[in-house]
Amino acid sequence: MLRTLLVIVVGLLPSLFSLWVMRKTHLRTRTRLRQAAMNLSRTRIRPNVTPLEGDRYYLEGVGYLVGDISCQFNARSGYVRCAVNPSGPCQGCRHYEPRELASSEKQV
Repeated sequence: MLRTLLVIVVGLLPSLFSLWVMRKTHLRTRTRLRQAAMNLSRTRIRPNVTPLEGDRYYLEGVGYLVGDISCQFNARSGYVRCAVNPSGPCQGCRHYEPRELASSEKQV
């Protein structure tokens, strides 16, 4: 009877030790997250967006865009104008190509 009890206890020890370690790790993680949240609330969060020189505009349903949207190479992004001339300006760009619209395609 004593041997059976000893085998059962020895068999359960690794599981109990694992549960203890998991609980301790979980509590430590919660404490660190809570501390990080408290520290973050004390600092001012500023967006990492630099103001552009005025060719940024808002298009309803799309969001903020930069540059000339009628250009074939426009990135349609609020941060990058295009792959050819990302820093701009769009006015007088030698790479400008008008964008073909879907409504102007030939219908067969």
